[in-house]
Amino acid sequence: MGTLTDLDRRLIAALREDGRAPVATLARNLGVARATVNSRLERLIANGTIVGFTVRVREEVEPLAIHAIAFIEVEGRSTDRVIRALRGLSEITSLHTTNGGWDLVAELRTESLSAFDKVLGQIRSVEGIVNSETSLLLSTVMR
Repeated sequence: MGTLTDLDRRLIAALREDGRAPVATLARNLGVARATVNSRLERLIANGTIVGFTVRVREEVEPLAIHAIAFIEVEGRSTDRVIRALRGLSEITSLHTTNGGWDLVAELRTESLSAFDKVLGQIRSVEGIVNSETSLLLSTVMR
């Protein structure tokens, strides 16, 4: 991956806004030629900066409507064991190590509050987890 130019950053931002935007529209909005957008896209894909395109679904039609972030504190050197246990929970859509007061950050999605409560109980019962704090995500204001 190379260094991103201002145009690369603006192109990526435009694609985050609408990944299906036609090249002609992107070029017009960015104030450059279509060939420039094409070559930049090809380069960003080839060098691994852009790794794929995805679909965003309107939140109100998303079947896994409860979305939360859990901050997890792990006891001693049990992080690898805790990660293996958490990987087994399908409600955890991403898991990250972090610095600071928490050892892990998990993104959770469930269909209902009762399912959310159940998964929180499962997380808290994992041997090696000594503390957690979870926040429900209410609305997305930026991606």
